[in-house]
Amino acid sequence: MRFKNVFSIIGPAMVGPSSSHTAGAVRIGRVARQLLGTVPNKAAIKLYGSFAETYQGHGTDLALAAGLLDYDTDDARIRHSLKDAWSSGVEINFSLGVGHVPHPNTARVELWAGDRYAEIVGASIGGGNIMIHQMNGFDVQCTGEFPTLVLLHGDFPGVLSGITHVLCEDGVNIGYMDVDRKARNGEAMTVIEADTKITAATQLKIQQLPHMIKSSVIDLTLRS
Repeated sequence: MRFKNVFSIIGPAMVGPSSSHTAGAVRIGRVARQLLGTVPNKAAIKLYGSFAETYQGHGTDLALAAGLLDYDTDDARIRHSLKDAWSSGVEINFSLGVGHVPHPNTARVELWAGDRYAEIVGASIGGGNIMIHQMNGFDVQCTGEFPTLVLLHGDFPGVLSGITHVLCEDGVNIGYMDVDRKARNGEAMTVIEADTKITAATQLKIQQLPHMIKSSVIDLTLRS
């Protein structure tokens, strides 16, 4: 795991009871919402391992709902987030999953808003830290600790060099990059964690590159 600072170990300011089952779950929900790009009108959340065993007692259901509403880890509204979601027209359905997952505290979150769809598989790995293992069917690694570009594009020569050229021009340093593809010359996903914020102008330049299908920015310091 890539620790950012001491707070990556001791955990964030948060509404309890658990940094893993509450704070981490809030962040998983927020990443899913930012990948979708808007507030969802429907969510299907499948819980695995200890999330599935204790999600009501430890408030994991409230925390995930809070993340979908863009509440932060220390927001007192977490305690009534399910009611807030219902009153905001967000339908949330929870189910229990079985089978192998990367970590005991794992959730699969599917979101819909009109014709938009997003899916992530994320784990809360302790101290409020998370690791996103899948985005829209691609295997990734994303911590949510840094401003992150999520890019869906064609798998063709020159695509990655075009992306890195734009980032270099705009003074954005790459801290970590991960690439997964479905098949040669098919669709691919590139996830880039940056050392600085990714501006809308930088995102637009990348979106206009050849073979670029969709771009998203994950930045948990931002509020919608």
